[in-house]
Amino acid sequence: MILYEYPFNERIRTYLRLEHLFGRLALLMPREAPLDHHFALVTIFEVMDVTSRADLKSDVLKDLDKQKTHMAAFRGNPAISEASLDAVLGQLEDAFGQLSQQLGKPGHELLDNEWLMAVRSRVVIPAGTCSFDLPAYHAWQHRQAGARRADLEHWASALGPMARAIALLLQILREAGHPQKVMAVGGHFQQTLPQGRSFQLLRLRIDESLNLVPEISGNRLMASVRLMRHEADGKLHAAREDAPMELALCTA
Repeated sequence: MILYEYPFNERIRTYLRLEHLFGRLALLMPREAPLDHHFALVTIFEVMDVTSRADLKSDVLKDLDKQKTHMAAFRGNPAISEASLDAVLGQLEDAFGQLSQQLGKPGHELLDNEWLMAVRSRVVIPAGTCSFDLPAYHAWQHRQAGARRADLEHWASALGPMARAIALLLQILREAGHPQKVMAVGGHFQQTLPQGRSFQLLRLRIDESLNLVPEISGNRLMASVRLMRHEADGKLHAAREDAPMELALCTA
């Protein structure tokens, strides 16, 4: 099954983009090759670009605080494990504390590293990090893998509080969704969303053997899925057959 996710608002869209970047960084940093470490560094710069939005940190802190209040309301509920609840509340407290104690925007201290900023200014240019353009960066790529990794881990640590907060918020949001089996009839599925609830994320699973690509759209009133197939001409064409899917609407 292939999982597709569709955010219903810009805040969750940003969270998903950051999660994607942090996931890529986690895969690239442990590797040995200079090229992998080059793209790990590029990923750090991409995270800095996304987190440069002035209100992002305050949005994340507000969401963490909202979740703390929401979870605390379950205290004393016999259907809820006190140990599990305490664990989640502890994670929320830790994430809130670490992010709130971080001065400025995530990764702002990296802006004072002239060497890093010189590399950052060149990576957006095609082949801009060639040895004749950035000999110091070329030399860094020839250092031992462990030394490069230590540098990357040090630079990435400035982004750690945001990474942990985003991962926790998305975990809680996803766990709030209840999967249901649905059928796309004639390659199309549409569902009216229950009123009075603010859905933030749609999660859709579809069997990869069907070779179908879902095009998802939605707003506060309705969610729609149109199934497409990648044909031999290199284009996506509308599929006309019925297809089963698993859908979850998440709100937190």
